[in-house]
Amino acid sequence: MTEMRAPTPRAAIVRQAATLLAALALTGAALAQTVTVLTHDSFAVSREVVEAFTAETGITVRFVAGGDAGATLNRAILTRERPVADVLFGVDEGLLPRALAQDLFEPYASPQLEAVDPAYRLDVFEEVVTPIDAGFVTFNLDRDWFEADGRPLPASLDDLASPAYAGLTVVMDPATSSPGLAFLLGTIGVYGEQGAFEYWAALRDNDVAVRSGWTDAYYTAFSRYGGDRPIVLSYASSPAAEVLFSDDPDADEAPTANLRCRGCSVRQVETAGVLRGAANPDEARAFIDFMLSPTFQADVPLQMFVYPVRADIPLPPTFAAFAEVPAADELAPLPADLSAERVEQWLDQWTDVVLRDRDPSSTR
Repeated sequence: MTEMRAPTPRAAIVRQAATLLAALALTGAALAQTVTVLTHDSFAVSREVVEAFTAETGITVRFVAGGDAGATLNRAILTRERPVADVLFGVDEGLLPRALAQDLFEPYASPQLEAVDPAYRLDVFEEVVTPIDAGFVTFNLDRDWFEADGRPLPASLDDLASPAYAGLTVVMDPATSSPGLAFLLGTIGVYGEQGAFEYWAALRDNDVAVRSGWTDAYYTAFSRYGGDRPIVLSYASSPAAEVLFSDDPDADEAPTANLRCRGCSVRQVETAGVLRGAANPDEARAFIDFMLSPTFQADVPLQMFVYPVRADIPLPPTFAAFAEVPAADELAPLPADLSAERVEQWLDQWTDVVLRDRDPSSTR
């Protein structure tokens, strides 16, 4: 016989409902104390730094890697109706026009901006995205390869297109790589639009190799890591990383050198922004504020081998000794018109000039 239960008194029902609602409210609050950050594959931060943020705010951080910076932006655009993250990190000056055209970001001006070096507080960033780090895209040269070969190190951008250096250079596809796009825009700034694509045609004819992203170019194609290209598009701070992770961290000279010449480098300021429609916008803003804190900024050089944007952050000794900051005349100006439409036109033109009708093996 089925056991019969006595009716539950109304007061007990009310208490049970209140307890359940309180539990649900606490669960919702706990779930809200999370922030998801969509980043490119080169993003890095120390665990203890992230733990410091969580200890300070109670917010747990989840990172989602989206590939190279261009691919990461594409992912954010494709999922903008239902964002996969709260914060997007890694959009720089070259990628920002596409992001703005897609209305990706909820405008935000961090109160920590006062501490940012004015050189990195670009007008186009204001109240939309927040500058977090700065790098200088340039070519790295394998000293040992050139010494063994007997050829002198190249000394200009034009050298890379000359027969004496045929088949020695690897760059990244500007459609998928932020340093690749930075260099494309830099060549337009240096040579003008027509001259830039004439220069790219000369690089093509000189057997330039193209990879989709920095990691593949540096750790697969570059001769330092078993590839056949002793000239790789990378960063002016990469020699510091080579020293730090070498067998001789006390070396007087880095195993790689930077190409130093007029217009050889392109400044690249990476930003973070709150994605429009983010599930946790308050937590997103809190994390962006934290990225400008001394704790996070001091972690930037030896984690991502780029520069902090705060002017009051001392550099680590290895970074200070081997991460060369290009001189003013070595910096290529960016084109005046960086609208999304113009950038897309240049990417299409680059593809037509550099990739079309090429041997597929040169782009793998």
